[in-house]
Amino acid sequence: MGLFTTSNISDVGVTVVLGSQWGDEGKGKLVDLLAQEADICARCAGGNNAGHTIVVNGTKYDFHMLPSGLINPNCVSIIGSGVVVHIPSFFEELKTLEEKGLNASGRLLISDRAHLVFDFHQIVDGLKEKELGRSRSGLRVHHLSNHEVFAEKFRQLVENRRKRYGHFEYDIEAEIERYKDFAERLKPYVVDSVIFMHKCLTSRKKILVEGANALMLDLDFGTYPFVTSSNTTIGGVSTGLGIPPTKIDKVIGVVKAYTTRVGGGPFPTELKDEKGEYLQRVGAEYGVTTGRKRRCGWLDLVVLKYSTLINGYTSLNLTKLDVLDNLNELKVATAYYIDGKPLESFPADLDSLEKVTVQYEILQGWKCDISKCRRFSELPENAQKYVKFIENYLGVPIEWIGVGVNREDMIDLKKDR
Repeated sequence: MGLFTTSNISDVGVTVVLGSQWGDEGKGKLVDLLAQEADICARCAGGNNAGHTIVVNGTKYDFHMLPSGLINPNCVSIIGSGVVVHIPSFFEELKTLEEKGLNASGRLLISDRAHLVFDFHQIVDGLKEKELGRSRSGLRVHHLSNHEVFAEKFRQLVENRRKRYGHFEYDIEAEIERYKDFAERLKPYVVDSVIFMHKCLTSRKKILVEGANALMLDLDFGTYPFVTSSNTTIGGVSTGLGIPPTKIDKVIGVVKAYTTRVGGGPFPTELKDEKGEYLQRVGAEYGVTTGRKRRCGWLDLVVLKYSTLINGYTSLNLTKLDVLDNLNELKVATAYYIDGKPLESFPADLDSLEKVTVQYEILQGWKCDISKCRRFSELPENAQKYVKFIENYLGVPIEWIGVGVNREDMIDLKKDR
């Protein structure tokens, strides 16, 4: 096993938590753990279509757009410019969290450069058009400060969409009035995030950045076109928050102990049998936001090696290891072949990906409940071997292991050193 620093979160500078697979790795739980030491928790990408679930003292909190660090009453959370903001969802999510006893007053901020997404975008997304529309006519949070300018730009924005996609029913004037009220309600949350983040850096605040989605959904490095519309990699931290790369000290990759993905696209290690159904059922593999069933498969180290090359993880959090408790044997993908020839890395071409033959390493299961383990040494031998195999293959130390859904169900490997 690898060597670790004496603190979970960087004492000075920025600690980043990123998804290393296709999302849904359990990032929120680690963010919740690390945010207990953080001064600032920042979201750098994604929108309200993301989803993190955190369970604290039996209470389940579902986060979509808001940073998970809000659970720590001493942590200020900020939504960066790389996040797309649907204001009705912002207030609805905040209301739901507050009804569960979470008080965000005075410690939730939003970048004035964040882009706004409106209800009509959902209508347009549902229209089956070939053109994607790449104009730069979008509205941002700062546009809400001048209602007349906002109204004019909003009318033009909707009319441009109607010209492109055909007429669709949408009450423009009613929406403009609704956003006049939203602008007043949102005003106390709005800041210049670039200035805010750099003041935090210069005053030596502990900053935790919460990634959304994951590397394999990145616009450039993911399984295009089955990706999101933003950069979900380490690069998205700089573009989504205005933080210089030189200020990033720790990059933690969150790795599910098996692999899942939602929606279409090639999935080399997918299990379409009873084992896949087992992982889906025991792992509760349903989307937090959409409720959609996730496709499940064996852990894919080819994906994770590729992910590590791009994001440069300094350590890993292995999650949901307990889901594997009752399996007799485990398979781990270690290489891809096409026509008997090994591939050097994860291929860009999805047609090639569809054709790969997967080489697996077979490891023995442990067939016992590990949910009460709190030290690495308490894990059964075969579970330890599974963890070490992953760490040795990737050349990155595993720093945390998730063994259950609750906040305390986490093994901190520094305790064994």
